[in-house]
Amino acid sequence: MELQQIKYFLALAQELHFWNTAERMFITQSALSRQIKALEDELGVQLFERNKRSVKLTAAGAFLRDQWLPLLDEINRTHMQARKIHEGAYGTLRIGYPGSIAYGFLPDLITSISHSLPELKVDLVEPTDVSFEQMLLNYQMDMAFRRDPAENPALQSECLYSEPFALVVPQNHRLNAQNFTGIHDLREEKFILSNLTQTTFYTSSLRQIFEDNNFTPDVHIETDFGGMVLGLVSKGLGVSILPYSYSFSALPNVRFLTLPYTVNLYVTWRKNDNSPILKNILQKVTEAASKYSAEVM
Repeated sequence: MELQQIKYFLALAQELHFWNTAERMFITQSALSRQIKALEDELGVQLFERNKRSVKLTAAGAFLRDQWLPLLDEINRTHMQARKIHEGAYGTLRIGYPGSIAYGFLPDLITSISHSLPELKVDLVEPTDVSFEQMLLNYQMDMAFRRDPAENPALQSECLYSEPFALVVPQNHRLNAQNFTGIHDLREEKFILSNLTQTTFYTSSLRQIFEDNNFTPDVHIETDFGGMVLGLVSKGLGVSILPYSYSFSALPNVRFLTLPYTVNLYVTWRKNDNSPILKNILQKVTEAASKYSAEVM
């Protein structure tokens, strides 16, 4: 017994007309008759009572119609779901990200994904920089955005865009775009920064900025969370240096002054990952990055 035979049977059970059913199923009437006869022989039951003028279901045929119809609907739904999985339109993708892209690029990307792949579930994870690669290799994430390319040869990275670092000051701060001349203007300021002794790429970029300017910041508060930094700066508790992406947070009482230093954003994934979902999302990432880079540079 084949699935196609059941489909022929259910179509005939609805039409109760061999010619109409054959036309609907795109086969000849004689071929349809053979398929129904073969099904009856295999089951050992008569499914239809037929004469020259009419076709009607037997009691056994009516019973099988009522049993098979919902099963066929479920099979069709299952096949459709499998097709969506094959096309990368259904499933789950876990994405790691740094907090700096949470206010502009990432929301734009997730919006694009939601519109074009509405049945795809996205899990967002914000780990510390040091755990990104390990989480990818352990299949705890499928894709990660980070500020430096991956070092592990099992991972692949692509640079999406560069953006400036920016000095972040309270809105009423004495420095503005007109009178700010450089880092040396901040010698009397209290800073809110990540712990500069960390070995992450981000903190090494901050150290480079200060070393280039022969400047030692007076770090008054340490935190690794950019959202917290913005909140503290808005309260007048100090100044900071963050990627310009944070300017899209729309937090009141803060001002951003761009610096002559840039930081990159990379997307990283497992080289051997042939997931159709990942392929679709990487395309969306490239499109969103192209649009977003025009806004931040």
